[in-house]
Amino acid sequence: MKGKDLLSVADLSAADVAQLIRKALDGKQKRVSALLSGKAFALVFEKPSLRTRVSFELAIHQLGGYAFYLSPDEVGFGKREPVSDVARVLSRYVDGIIARTFSHHTLETFAEHATVPVINALSDLEHPCQALSDLLTIYEKHQKLRGLTLAFIGDGNNVAHSLLLAASLAGLNFYIASPPGYQVREEVLKLGKEFAKDSGSQIWLTHEPRRVVKDVDIVYTDVWTSMGQEAEAERRRIAFAGYQVDDELLALAKKDVLLMHPMPAHCGEEIAPGLLDSPASVVFDQAENRLHLQKTLLAEIFGNSELGKEKSVLSGITTSG
Repeated sequence: MKGKDLLSVADLSAADVAQLIRKALDGKQKRVSALLSGKAFALVFEKPSLRTRVSFELAIHQLGGYAFYLSPDEVGFGKREPVSDVARVLSRYVDGIIARTFSHHTLETFAEHATVPVINALSDLEHPCQALSDLLTIYEKHQKLRGLTLAFIGDGNNVAHSLLLAASLAGLNFYIASPPGYQVREEVLKLGKEFAKDSGSQIWLTHEPRRVVKDVDIVYTDVWTSMGQEAEAERRRIAFAGYQVDDELLALAKKDVLLMHPMPAHCGEEIAPGLLDSPASVVFDQAENRLHLQKTLLAEIFGNSELGKEKSVLSGITTSG
């Protein structure tokens, strides 16, 4: 992974995913510092952010690096100057770039012209750091991934895409219930099925939420209307009626089910009011684990070799359980 871009979960192997989870768990138990000493990073964001910005900035700081944030007005992709020029200029200044864009095409163009590694902090196609952090949270709770089943209720969006790919790499079954016209993209599904052939995971798409959550280990939902889709909000509320995760739907899953949401949540839409604070909810563990996973990711791509040489306090742990 050293020196490579991370634009998609598909840029990783199953071994990479297992290693990131193991090392992130290690990092929660002991402090590893100075691996990014003297290195500078630009956070280039077209969209506002809470968890992504804070977790990346703090991760860089805790590893001894320096981060600075460029807002949408400061970046102005395609408005103030071409994406390619921004990438080439920043590459002369920094050691790595964390990019959060509306369009995945913009991200790919940016990475094509950058001469330093680029990490996808969210695009309309994928949210790889969220999905990897989610796998860390699931593993932390169950001590395995292989053989578990995650049911995603809602839009086949960027989070769903990255979760499908990450799950199929790690051997985690991925079920998703979406309204007609809002399923995951065919190219993502095709790639996930290829990964699933090696890992043994199962992928199931349906339009029926009640069927998909039956006896599953994890129920996952996300907003019906993402940033940049505000004009579609009313149409989406109508299309997604019946796809709310509530107590009745959650009761169909296993008794020890985990309830997950990447946040921010629109309570009363995709999730019933009060459910984020239920005993099943691990949403704040998810948020915390963004820091630990991204810290590990940064160390693997940009850091010195010390982290890789340290003996794992969880040696022998793999995603297979």
